[in-house]
Amino acid sequence: MVFKEDIEAAYDGQKRVLAKDFGFIKRDTLEIFKPSSTHVEVISGIRRSGKSTLMRQIVKKYFEKVAYFNFEDSRVFGFEVGDFSKLDEIMGEDVEAYFFDEIQNVEGWEIFVRQLHERVEKVFVTGSNASLLSREMGTRLTGRYLSHEVFPFSYKEYLTFLGLDDSQENFNDYVVKGGFPEFLRDQNPEILQMLLKDILYRDIAIRYGIKNTHVLMDIALFLISNIGKEVSFNGIRNTFNVGSPTTVSDYLSWMEDSYLLFFLPRFSWSSKSISKNPKKVYCIDNGFAKSNSLSFTKDKGRLLENLVYLNFRKKNKKLYYFKDRQECDFVVFEGSVCKWLIQVTENLHPDNRDREVAGLVEAMNFFEMDKGFIITLTQNDQLIVNEKSIIIQDVRAFFELLQ
Repeated sequence: MVFKEDIEAAYDGQKRVLAKDFGFIKRDTLEIFKPSSTHVEVISGIRRSGKSTLMRQIVKKYFEKVAYFNFEDSRVFGFEVGDFSKLDEIMGEDVEAYFFDEIQNVEGWEIFVRQLHERVEKVFVTGSNASLLSREMGTRLTGRYLSHEVFPFSYKEYLTFLGLDDSQENFNDYVVKGGFPEFLRDQNPEILQMLLKDILYRDIAIRYGIKNTHVLMDIALFLISNIGKEVSFNGIRNTFNVGSPTTVSDYLSWMEDSYLLFFLPRFSWSSKSISKNPKKVYCIDNGFAKSNSLSFTKDKGRLLENLVYLNFRKKNKKLYYFKDRQECDFVVFEGSVCKWLIQVTENLHPDNRDREVAGLVEAMNFFEMDKGFIITLTQNDQLIVNEKSIIIQDVRAFFELLQ
């Protein structure tokens, strides 16, 4: 429980901060975002990725009279579902839209949001846990909410934030530095190292009662150091002497829910095989991976592969990797139809050409497709192999193609 005067002090203080113009760059999401008239809008994403900034930009663009509250304010530590009635009274009635930041910190929050929705109020909520938000919204507000995801800066946003022009040199830097605003401003890797600790300890260990936080950290560092590689529950269990594959499965699910890591399944027509096969691991941001990796080399190929994965993930594409005798990095579906087959390598050269081409051609034969892509850092070319067209394309041009 929190006293009403403390809630009011926090609300008034946050309202003054909300009114300030910090000169934030316009997020790509804002360009395509248009508030629904009736649905609750849920904005989710990893900590420090810009959810609150996007919320401020939505306020500025669409509304004049809003109520805003951030539940991570230390002045309202211990806020409970019963305190919402006090907050509602403080916010008053002359409100066009309600904005609640990191609302998943309050158990039972969805009950209050449901009440506002039934009063025909417009509500926006942000949170750093995709599973908690979707599960609780699904329980109380099935069919009454829309989801939006926020990621660290895209390359376009990166250039705008740093005042740079598009060039190969600047793109090469983006591949390594990623898109977390605070890190780009200060260039201090400790910022991203502390972010990892906050996610593991605050969002996972405390929330789910994990006592052995050392093992949790070790597993996270191992996965971040192995982006683009296959991992399995049993392999991690044996490496870190964890009690059971179920425990490992929970750890990895919670990391994915927090937008820390993503796990790409191997393609199969059998859902049972998909669940049993090893998955490939990818990270939320390249700069984050570099800052927290135990053994990251200067191999840009893996960072490039991670960047291509994230580009498709942001677009909510259905993604797999393909593996039989050879491997193809990405199989991209639209609905039930395979649309893209993609290999990613920093440079195509005599030492890796046969392997990259063989994996792609094998996938093309399996999916009966006549065209596939090998994405590189700077190369552009075309190969014809067994009457199949292989487009070699630099990553910047490929991202333009996907727009």
